[in-house]
Amino acid sequence: MSEITPKRRYNEIIEHLQNGKNAEAEKLCRQAVDELGDVNFIALLGTILARGNDLNAAERELRRAVQIAPAYPKANEELGAVLLNLGKPQDAIPYLSKATELNPNSADGFFKLGGAFKLAGDNKAASKAFAEAQRLSPSKAKLEKASRLFAEKKFREAEKLAQELVLENPRDVNAALLLSKIAMDASCYADAEKILRKIVNMAPRFIVAWHELATAVKEQHRMEETLEILEHALDLDETNAESHYRYAAALATAGKTEESVDFYQKSIELNPSQVGAYVGLGHVLKTLGNYDEGIEAYKGAIDLKPNFGEIYFSLANLKTYKFSDSEIEDMLQRVDQEGLSLDSEVHFSFTLGKAFEDRKHFDRAFEYYHRGNTKHRGTIAYDPVQTSITHQKIRDTFDADLLGVLREQGVGTEDADPIFILGLPRSGSTLLEQILASHSQVDGTSELPDLGRISNMVTDKESGRQYPEGIQEMDPKDITALGQEYLSRTRRHRGSNPYFTDKMPNNFAHIGLILATMPNAKIIDARRYPLDSCIGCYKQHFARGQTFTYDLFELAEFYLEYDEMMSHWNKVAPERVLRVQYEEVVADLQNQVRRILDYCKLPFERQCVDFHETKRAVRTASSEQVRQPIYSGSIGTWRRFEKHIGPLIEGLDPLICDEKKQF
Repeated sequence: MSEITPKRRYNEIIEHLQNGKNAEAEKLCRQAVDELGDVNFIALLGTILARGNDLNAAERELRRAVQIAPAYPKANEELGAVLLNLGKPQDAIPYLSKATELNPNSADGFFKLGGAFKLAGDNKAASKAFAEAQRLSPSKAKLEKASRLFAEKKFREAEKLAQELVLENPRDVNAALLLSKIAMDASCYADAEKILRKIVNMAPRFIVAWHELATAVKEQHRMEETLEILEHALDLDETNAESHYRYAAALATAGKTEESVDFYQKSIELNPSQVGAYVGLGHVLKTLGNYDEGIEAYKGAIDLKPNFGEIYFSLANLKTYKFSDSEIEDMLQRVDQEGLSLDSEVHFSFTLGKAFEDRKHFDRAFEYYHRGNTKHRGTIAYDPVQTSITHQKIRDTFDADLLGVLREQGVGTEDADPIFILGLPRSGSTLLEQILASHSQVDGTSELPDLGRISNMVTDKESGRQYPEGIQEMDPKDITALGQEYLSRTRRHRGSNPYFTDKMPNNFAHIGLILATMPNAKIIDARRYPLDSCIGCYKQHFARGQTFTYDLFELAEFYLEYDEMMSHWNKVAPERVLRVQYEEVVADLQNQVRRILDYCKLPFERQCVDFHETKRAVRTASSEQVRQPIYSGSIGTWRRFEKHIGPLIEGLDPLICDEKKQF
């Protein structure tokens, strides 16, 4: 057998890289470095490590290569690129300049140099480098410009350039990939999916495209298919840290929380610099009640990315975690530093609010809660007038006459599986779910988005039918089918028990739809003293939705809308909704548990009273609190901020004027 030459070994490594076999490539390359000490293999190892996002290790190897061979253009270029990715443009410029001097025909080198100058604030030098790159490779220049426009959120311009590139070269997978990302940013997930399926057909081992395809499919709520796509990505390269991370996140989204832990941990093992994996692991460990391990994961993420405010907020969201003096001081410095992203500033602000509230520095706490809310309110679209109009349309549609006719006709599925727990966030719904999920016949599934999606199915663009009024135009069997569709969609979140909870709070607006499509479902209205409920919302930075919570006046308006909506349901469907007051549950737990179980037609079980001992995944912000025995410490918390919440008190006055003294 002929000896394997260094050239053959090099080509073998390159072939592995081209086929997406990064682990095999790295292993062979390390062997070659150990055996030969050749600078080409050292530089290649640095490139492989950079591709795997192990940037610190990549920097070490590439510096070693440059030290051995200062006139090696590729090593200089790759080192410059790694330094750029590490956020060190000034350090990158000398190496990228050297690379372009040594290889003046490298379009890639000039692109990277232009990017480094731009990040360093030297726009004149950046323009000169980009111009040279464009001269050397017009198509690459166009792709780089399109990518830059996309990053700057200039989506129309980016889309135009990407489309031109695809037309010029239909097999340009990078241009097509950018086009798919633009489509997803516009929420055109079906269009993105079509593009991505063409890409993976052309380049079946293009793992990044498989990742993006999984995202497009997930956003269309096809979770099983999402998991299958990511399993395929893992089959292509079982050592790909990003694939493990994405698969773990998909498992968590699909409610397979325990399964996700191993994949998050594997992702971290493969790439210890994977910040997202640490954060995701912290989330699922928190959900499972493993708080100490969750804290350790969050702190691992902070070590890697200390300016990422969301991580600190995740610690705050544990509710019982108390920040140290040094942690608070660190956050105070970071929240005001120049260049901090708005998202991180918002997260730091909410976290500092929690930290100061824990120390009973309530004025300081409100200062930061208010700052976080004000900053975030400027980034979201919320129209209280449109909300009011929508709610009125729902009330006008689902009146007593319509619900009476549907009842007489026997419309809706006969199944009694769902127990809806709804209301305003921070009103004790998680506590009620934990009580019910402790019962041997009930599965707790947390907040499910499916009812809102079912309401969208009433809308039919071809006929012009719109929700909610359009339900009056539907055939009775089609209305029943909506209920069946809800039960089908939610099946993936359930276990084997005959009943399950859905505690999406905003479902209060869809009670009419529930009564029409699932007349035997149980509905529980989780109530808390309005000021406590609203201030609880104001202190919480929600991951998504709940756009009404970031302004005190809008909060009050929304609460009044909610109260009016519940009054309507109680009028048109008397005794169908059970109202449960949080303060009454705290004061008389056992009797309230009996009352809830009686309403749900469930036999009394002691473990429902001892709910805090139940082991189950809890995905909401109250996850740690419901694993403790019942306590009254959160009653009357609004008083801590009374002098700051005038608009809220004034707005809610019609509901609280007789109750303020009590709480």
